[in-house]
Amino acid sequence: MSRICELTGKGRLTGNNVSHANNKTKRVFLPNLQNVTLLSETLERSFKFRVSTNGLRSVEHNGGLDNWLLKTKDEKLSKGALKVKRELKKATKAAA
Repeated sequence: MSRICELTGKGRLTGNNVSHANNKTKRVFLPNLQNVTLLSETLERSFKFRVSTNGLRSVEHNGGLDNWLLKTKDEKLSKGALKVKRELKKATKAAA
């Protein structure tokens, strides 16, 4: 399982550990991923995602999962999130 946020696309970063003697060794910065269940108000279902804490804050800031998925570009989303986004678009077209 890769260390990538399913909603924001945030992944691992590389950098250096720098000692007091200014020695540099490679290291990896991993995103803070959490397994969360998010509720879709339109579909009236819950979905499980592996999301970074920063991504979770962004979803809440944008008014929930439905608004976040409709505003986010498809390139950033995982396959599971894209599937939910397609269902969401169908449901909003059927309701209109």
